[in-house]
Order: sequence, then structure tokens, then C-alpha cells
Amino acid sequence: MSAIDWPGLMRAGLGRLGLTPDVFWRLSPVELRMMLGAEPQSAPLTRSRLEELAAAFPDGETRDT
Repeated sequence: MSAIDWPGLMRAGLGRLGLTPDVFWRLSPVELRMMLGAEPQSAPLTRSRLEELAAAFPDGETRDT
């Protein structure tokens, strides 16, 4: 028995998302999960995090590697 719920995925992809069968079968499982909102999203960039990044990587300066 398959660990993948193909009937459920097909209902979600073809029914809920309105994908055509051709588009559905060309998607990877990860792409389908992302479209269904099942993959975790990264947190949005906050002003404080932007300021931290700007301080760590200022414009116009180069770093020696």
C-alpha cells in the first residue's frame, strides 16, 4: 500500500486548486504541498532584522575574504 494519499491529493489539486490533470501530474510533491499551504513559510523580514542585516552588511563597503 502506498504512503501517499493519491485520491486525496488529486481531490485537493484538481478540485480545490482547479488544476488540470496535465498540470497536476507535472508538479512535484513539494510544489503541490506549497500550493496547498502545507509547507512552512519563512517569517517576514521585520524592521529590526533589516537593521541588523544593514549593520552587518553596509552598502559601499567590501570585505576581504
